[in-house]
Amino acid sequence: MARKIAFLNYKGGVGKTSLIVNLAACLAKAGQRVLLFDFDTQSNASIWLLRLERWNKINNTNVGAVYSIFEPGTAKLKDLVVKDVVEGKNGEKLLPGLDLVPTTFNLVELESEYEGDPRKPPYLLFNEQLRELESGYDFVLFDCPPNILHASQCGVFSANEIYVPANPDALSLIGFTLLVEKLHKFQQLSASFRVAQMGPPAAVQGIIFNSIKNGVDIEVPKMRMQLRMNQYKAQRRVAPTAKLFETQIRDATIVRRAVALGLPVVLVGQETSESDNVLNDYRRLTKEIIKHGEVL
Repeated sequence: MARKIAFLNYKGGVGKTSLIVNLAACLAKAGQRVLLFDFDTQSNASIWLLRLERWNKINNTNVGAVYSIFEPGTAKLKDLVVKDVVEGKNGEKLLPGLDLVPTTFNLVELESEYEGDPRKPPYLLFNEQLRELESGYDFVLFDCPPNILHASQCGVFSANEIYVPANPDALSLIGFTLLVEKLHKFQQLSASFRVAQMGPPAAVQGIIFNSIKNGVDIEVPKMRMQLRMNQYKAQRRVAPTAKLFETQIRDATIVRRAVALGLPVVLVGQETSESDNVLNDYRRLTKEIIKHGEVL
């Protein structure tokens, strides 16, 4: 069974998309088969990996985006997968093994315009189609917006693990707290729709400090986050194996340059000493997440 992981924090601006895109790329580079779902209506992961020209074609036609499985409802997830999504200027495949199901701005309509069948909420419809293709992958990753509304619910309901990207600040701690509270309510709401082959419902498995600026002391924020994690463990509101990840991702200009190039850092990261540092961060995180799967 593929490991299905949602990346989510109720605080926005924590660098979640840069984290998940570069983790997905490092997993693929390490020989893993990875499927990335973009559930954030800002479409940052989709625009990054497809680049504007290919993404604009989807955005202008509404053909090929994840929302099309809901409205008009004629598309199937298996037909939306962009195989080996990262391409060079001449269409050559630069990173085999990393696939994407993209989104566009119209995904916001899932929150207010979409009516659907009240007996089959969007997250259930999505999960039924996901189960048809997940066996072809080692990892299925969900890039979720900072909430647990309909789009995020699709990823959270299908995931078995949740990782929380965080910055070393008080707002990230508040975001983590809100996430745990909202997650508990959603799990209660959706429990009757779960079936055995889905595996256990998603639980927070870890917090990853991300985009850490040079010279910033994060020991106090780490201590506060660990304390909150321990409280939730005692209350059984996060996984018993949940932890603060040892790997911390530093802030680096090469990440922003990689976005502009439409490439993950692993494909541009050999160019400067700074990029080599942050690239090693992503590589260490990849190994740590793979290893964490051994204790689940």
